Amino acid sequence: QVQLVESGGGSVQPGGSLRLSCVVSGLSAETDVIGWYRQAPGKQREGVSCISGSDVSWYRPSVKGRFVISRDNAKNTIYLQMNGLIAEDSAIYYCARLRAVRLCMFPTADDWGQGIQVSVSS
Repeated sequence: QVQLVESGGGSVQPGGSLRLSCVVSGLSAETDVIGWYRQAPGKQREGVSCISGSDVSWYRPSVKGRFVISRDNAKNTIYLQMNGLIAEDSAIYYCARLRAVRLCMFPTADDWGQGIQVSVSS
């Protein structure tokens, strides 16, 4: 049974930071591709950032330079450090398992977490 559990969401002001965590089970963060997706009200789900077991990563252009994805293989955990948050980052963020990093730009994946809210407002 594959499970992905997100944590670390919340509310911040523009320019603030948050770190999301995704603990995975039933698979290995060291060998599987894990990614972060998000969906805002009235918008389609979109890939944010993904990382492979060999540290190949992909970032949505709008978050490059602001977000950093990383892994802790011993804890089977994937992190998304989000800096310089803006209102457009507000969404429900989902952790997911993919088949390849190159698929991160598409709104589909094999397994999904429950999602966690990120709100950025003044």
